[in-house]
Amino acid sequence: MKIKDHFLSKKEFSIIETDIEGIFKTSPLPQNLNKYYESRDYISHHQDSGSIKEKIYKFLQRFNLNYKRNILAAEAGIHLKVLDYGCGAGEFVKFIENEYTTFGFEPNEHARNFAQKKSNKTTFLTKPDLSEIEDGSLDIITLWHVFEHIEDRDFYLNLFYKKLKPEGVLIIAVPNYTSYDGQKYKEFWAAYDVPRHIWHYSRNGMQRLINTTQWKIKKIKPLLLDAYYISMLSEKYKKNPLFWLKGFIVGAISNYKAVKNGEFSSLVYIIGKS
Repeated sequence: MKIKDHFLSKKEFSIIETDIEGIFKTSPLPQNLNKYYESRDYISHHQDSGSIKEKIYKFLQRFNLNYKRNILAAEAGIHLKVLDYGCGAGEFVKFIENEYTTFGFEPNEHARNFAQKKSNKTTFLTKPDLSEIEDGSLDIITLWHVFEHIEDRDFYLNLFYKKLKPEGVLIIAVPNYTSYDGQKYKEFWAAYDVPRHIWHYSRNGMQRLINTTQWKIKKIKPLLLDAYYISMLSEKYKKNPLFWLKGFIVGAISNYKAVKNGEFSSLVYIIGKS
């Protein structure tokens, strides 16, 4: 399937089958992929404009952050060491840093600067290989919509395995293209986000990738608000002037259908060591 980079460059890319059923890859991958992240929209929501739109966004964001925190608390308790890999502008580590010993890694310089300014307790790492962290020392590693951006998945899965304690937990949230909204919008589905999203996962594809001799998926949970946001953005890409209304309706339908079949727009995989 051919998909346009609706967000930034307007260039067209393909998503192609891989050797794992249920997982697709963006092709061709640009050599200068970093330039496809060069937009203030990636960090604009972290600047407080005081507008009504911003207040609504902050309210929904807090709901999402609290939901994520509850996932951590249910799986591993409190007062533990947590690394948020790909922490963006640091909203999540800031939200939990009074309950956990928090670490963050973010490769984007602008987002990392925002994160460092707003946090007093989180330690921000500078090396993607996590050499600043002792092996077997972390209780939880989270990747909230980051794993789909990582090309060398096997390297990082092995790295996370090495850094986690024997009873440690890896939490990965990724879009699910077999959701109702993913199937409805097809090439306009905002969560394809080519070429920034290198990999595109179905629920079955993630299970085939993760359930190995090293890892075992313990639970799968939804990110309910993602269906609304992704659907609204998809309608915007389709030039619908009432994108917010139509997107909200499609998001609601997507969540309703997913209650029965588990195919939510975004899924959180709670993973333990085998």
